[in-house]
Amino acid sequence: MSAGPPLPTDLWDSLPPEARALILALRAELAELRAKVREQQAQLHELRERLNQNSTNSSRPPSSDPPAVKRAPPKPPSGRRSGGQPGHALHQRPLLEPTRPAIALKPSACRQCGHALMGADPQPLRHQVLELPAARPDVTEYHLHRLRCADCGRTTCAALPPGVPTGGQGPRLQAAVALLTGAYRLSKRQVEGLCADLLGTPLSAGQVCALEAEAVAATAPVVAALRAYVADQSANVDETGWWQKRRRAWLWSVVTRSVTVFVLALSRAAGVVQELLDPSAGQVITTDRYKGYDWLPLYQRQICWAHLRRDFQAMVDRGNAGSALGEELLLFAEDVFTQWYRVRDGTIRRPTLRHYVDSQRPWFREQLEAGLGCGCARTAAVCADLLRLEPALWTFTRREGVEPTNNAVERGFRHAAQWRRTSHGTQSASGSRFVEHILTVVATCRQQGRDVLTFLTACCQAHQHGESPPSLLPT
Repeated sequence: MSAGPPLPTDLWDSLPPEARALILALRAELAELRAKVREQQAQLHELRERLNQNSTNSSRPPSSDPPAVKRAPPKPPSGRRSGGQPGHALHQRPLLEPTRPAIALKPSACRQCGHALMGADPQPLRHQVLELPAARPDVTEYHLHRLRCADCGRTTCAALPPGVPTGGQGPRLQAAVALLTGAYRLSKRQVEGLCADLLGTPLSAGQVCALEAEAVAATAPVVAALRAYVADQSANVDETGWWQKRRRAWLWSVVTRSVTVFVLALSRAAGVVQELLDPSAGQVITTDRYKGYDWLPLYQRQICWAHLRRDFQAMVDRGNAGSALGEELLLFAEDVFTQWYRVRDGTIRRPTLRHYVDSQRPWFREQLEAGLGCGCARTAAVCADLLRLEPALWTFTRREGVEPTNNAVERGFRHAAQWRRTSHGTQSASGSRFVEHILTVVATCRQQGRDVLTFLTACCQAHQHGESPPSLLPT
């Protein structure tokens, strides 16, 4: 607002003091109202932008999208019937080893002429019927005799043999309970009911919690070894929100080619991941643009292009001065993915991709520099951040085994995110330790094609006997 009078000087001087004061007060009130309108317009724009967020322009999962969100158009109907098509490879249930002698069934007469049939088919059709055995727990009972000494009168009770669990549940039952809660996301009460209904095994919700704690102790050496292993491996790293007894927490994940590690912490600071990774080994770490990863050397970091594609789509969806730039960057991102798919399919070699990217990098930087003055603060902030991280955008073009996306860790979070939604997080630090351990063991076993229940049972059995558990370290 100008410091001079709001009216021409001669007219202003002719007004009485009361009129001048009223005009100045109205002028100040108008300026205040205009500032409030600008502030509310900015808030309204931000709320509209939030309302328009979906999985294509933000980090929201596709499951949160409303029906109106349009993705790739569906394929037109082929006109064929549903189900397996002619020439489709059969996917049949694998035959199991029979638990009792096979029952031979032979036709007695020809189905056409009725003539008696003799002999045997050297390759008969095999038809198996699977049935669950009647669930009954294998109960071993120990009678601990307490005897009184005839000399001093002191009573002595017999001790359990080594390896016999004092809690009353064997290693396979411990492993099964940990699997039901941690891998299949059943609540404590649901596990209690399932054990009673399906397994004929009475358990309380408190015993389920105790068995989870036993599983944590049994897998502690395994998880410690895996955390040490991933420290110097190329990996995908990310974090997602969690809750621990109404406190905000974060679940961190490090995914390598054959090992996945989860850590649940009450902090999103860089110190958490700094304890997990040691970049001195020269490995490449793939992340998003979160500043908690800025301590990593740029040339050992790969920024996720799937996140960038959503950032560019958000620029377009804002419908402002930065939308045209967003369209250019989005088209370029699609072109980068097209070239990457050709590398992945073996159509072109990685040096060819690197040559293409090197030819486009000056243009890409020019676009980002132009975005700094586009008039949209959010678009300009993204462009400034990408200019700062620009060397880390292209690591996948020169390092074998590195991909342009962080999809490996995103896939690893799906199970954890669904568990968080139904459980609302954990209620104690011990519960968080169980989440870390069971997610780590289950994900790594499945990466390596190992049976999770068998491995967990071996860990619980080794813990009860005071022995070393089996290892999940790659050989």
